[in-house]
Amino acid sequence: MVCRKKPPTVPVLRQFHSSVASLVIVFSRDMATAPAQQPTLTVEQTRVVLSEVIQAFSVPENAARMEEARESACNDMGKMLQLVLPVATQIQQEVIKAYGFNNEGEGVLKFARLVKMYETQDPEIAAMSAKLKSLLLPPLSTPPIGGAIPAS
Repeated sequence: MVCRKKPPTVPVLRQFHSSVASLVIVFSRDMATAPAQQPTLTVEQTRVVLSEVIQAFSVPENAARMEEARESACNDMGKMLQLVLPVATQIQQEVIKAYGFNNEGEGVLKFARLVKMYETQDPEIAAMSAKLKSLLLPPLSTPPIGGAIPAS
């Protein structure tokens, strides 16, 4: 499948990133009342798990699944949420379930919160978190010099 759409512009991608953040906040609020216990990982354990999650995206089968989802989404932000995000969530779930996180979206969100907490304490976790985000979200394309966005 060949995507004929132009890459998303910076405002569109910012809106997408904002939409994803909003979804996480909504899910987080819903889970605040959930009785499930969050696994406790040390900084070192979190580094290991995060490293394994990143490696999971390079496994040929997973890389192919992500590429297929991206191609199907064709840079449409709504389709990215529908097609890419669930595949990325499944790949993460396969890794983190071995560390006590449940095998549903809730586990991925709890792991994300744990990583976010350690990002400020550990530069290695912050770097790995940025790498993971770059695997999940399309890169922000910068407008041409002069700041003007070309008309479509």
